[in-house]
Amino acid sequence: MSNPPSATSKQVAVSRLVSLNTRDWPGTGRVPFLLIHGLASNARMWDGVAESLAATGHDTVAVDLRGHGESTQVDDGFDWETLSDDLAAVAAAHSWESFVAVGQSWGGNVALELAAHQPRLVTAVGLVDGGFLRLRDDFPTWREAEAALAPPRFNGVKIEAMEAWMRSQDDGFPESSISGRLANFAVTEEGGVRNRLSRENHIAILRHLWEHDPDTVGAGVTVPIDVVAVSGGPPRKADRVAAFAEAAGATVHWREGHHDIHAQQPELVAGLLSDLARRVTP
Repeated sequence: MSNPPSATSKQVAVSRLVSLNTRDWPGTGRVPFLLIHGLASNARMWDGVAESLAATGHDTVAVDLRGHGESTQVDDGFDWETLSDDLAAVAAAHSWESFVAVGQSWGGNVALELAAHQPRLVTAVGLVDGGFLRLRDDFPTWREAEAALAPPRFNGVKIEAMEAWMRSQDDGFPESSISGRLANFAVTEEGGVRNRLSRENHIAILRHLWEHDPDTVGAGVTVPIDVVAVSGGPPRKADRVAAFAEAAGATVHWREGHHDIHAQQPELVAGLLSDLARRVTP
């Protein structure tokens, strides 16, 4: 593998009022990858995966979805169709006629919906410990889901304390992932942290996710779907993954690791995604 290229940042206007921040790694013409982060996360969590993919020739773009990271902070457009249109605009801005869509956690459900809404653009779907998420299995009512999954209030936690906590919870993450996780937060004038995604928008996205049925959506997607599923987690996770895989015709790769395995073990994830790309390359 050659030395990894450096990322450049780009703002892509997806509507009159909304621009999305992208991190772009040039490849050498192999099938492109569009990398989609999870809820309240950001594009920098994909840095290690993107570097590995680009080093093997794939043009690779990681995107901050609306309301996240360095993209426009807005209070609407978190429905599946609008998010899919946003990502199609990102692909058009990069002159891509087709690409592999990859998403982690909630971003996996977004990638699945993108493939359903844009079947001519998406040649394969990679789902990293997500895409199969169906919150109603664990939370029969929206009130239960909101109470359990609403984001924490940091109430003045300092950025230094947040970084120290991240390092104490290492879990085998490479040093480069610390900057990615810290990029989930903005720093106040007093040196405290707050999520870049507002609490109200976080809850709005959770509501869309709680209403989502990935099995039905996946059954309508005709391109290959690969799932990188992390062992452990909720008690019925294996059953949930199996049910999704059967409905969507997906291939599942179980691996040991953290829910953020893309940041924890980027070369492993990049290798699995490269294998997926080879299967869909003429």
